Amino acid sequence: MKIGIVCYPTFGGSGVVATELGKALAAKGHKIHFISYSQPVKLDHFTENIFYHEVTVSDYPIFDYSPYELVLASKLVDVVKHENLDLLHVHYAIPHASAAFMAKQILKSQGINIPYITTLHGTDITLVGKDPSFEPVITFAINESDAVTTVSESLKESTFEHFPIKKEIRVIHNFICLNQYSLPDYKLSKAKYAPNGEKILIHISNFRPVKRIEDVILVFDRVRKQIPVKLILVGDGPERNKIEKLSRDIDACGDIIFLGKLRATEEALSMADLFILTSESESFGLAALEAMASKVPVISTNTGGLPEVNKHGYSGYLSDVGDVDDMAKNTIAILKTDEILDQFKLNAFEQAKLFDIRNILPQYESLYEEVVYKGSINK
Repeated sequence: MKIGIVCYPTFGGSGVVATELGKALAAKGHKIHFISYSQPVKLDHFTENIFYHEVTVSDYPIFDYSPYELVLASKLVDVVKHENLDLLHVHYAIPHASAAFMAKQILKSQGINIPYITTLHGTDITLVGKDPSFEPVITFAINESDAVTTVSESLKESTFEHFPIKKEIRVIHNFICLNQYSLPDYKLSKAKYAPNGEKILIHISNFRPVKRIEDVILVFDRVRKQIPVKLILVGDGPERNKIEKLSRDIDACGDIIFLGKLRATEEALSMADLFILTSESESFGLAALEAMASKVPVISTNTGGLPEVNKHGYSGYLSDVGDVDDMAKNTIAILKTDEILDQFKLNAFEQAKLFDIRNILPQYESLYEEVVYKGSINK
């Protein structure tokens, strides 16, 4: 099958999942054509059956803002026609779904039928999508999709709650490639960051306010008063200055390590004992799943799709948003003894297996076949 995948090329979850999905499909013999404004970060070396098409937007003095959506639609038309694609799979509603609809109509006028699938990832529905200026377009583009998927049951419910969607929505959970996380324990690196055998807590995110990273610091501050711990923070973003100031205010600069952005977070996870995710909202919780794949149990909030990923009392614990006392108590309960910690690590890995790409990929392939077949009989 020849599949066009439209995604953002950045480190965000939607772009990473879309890229890994395409790579897995290519490994099974499908021809995958990535279409974006720059090469996806996870598409960093030659892979058989994978092709990349860059969307280039020229600057025109007449426009205050570059018309990316129109240029993307034109590129989709070009790639579909000249590469004979069977379908388009667009990740993130804005502006990919509306551009796909426009391309579909243009191609239809030329006698070409191209179905498109829209996968909703989270902030395109829960944040950006709530903006009244976007709502009519998002609603229309979703309803006109040949199929719609979300990455969690929670996001499916939110989509129906906030938009007048008439289409069936299928849940296909996010996934990880489990073999990428089977790294040896980085004992030498761990000894460098925790020279006295301290346990290592870790948080990975884009440091946006929704992640509530100040809660991570507050949980860590409570735990370190009872158990020797270090905290590693991976990522960067608008909240970093605030977090650095809070670290100084509680006199914890020597115990909190800022690593910045990392392309391969699994190497940092391999050193960690516990992952902390204090988000106000998470459509799925891919970072938590990546931690569990690295045999790192998770302390998280119970918002959005996180309860679908992190099994309370098994792979970690869930707490209400902002309840740092409960998160600290649960952290201490896991770290209390090596025996308890080891059991949670094993449990976390077993939970992660449920979301291995080998379990998720057949669901996408089945959907592709269904959509292409319906398109062929409706010609």
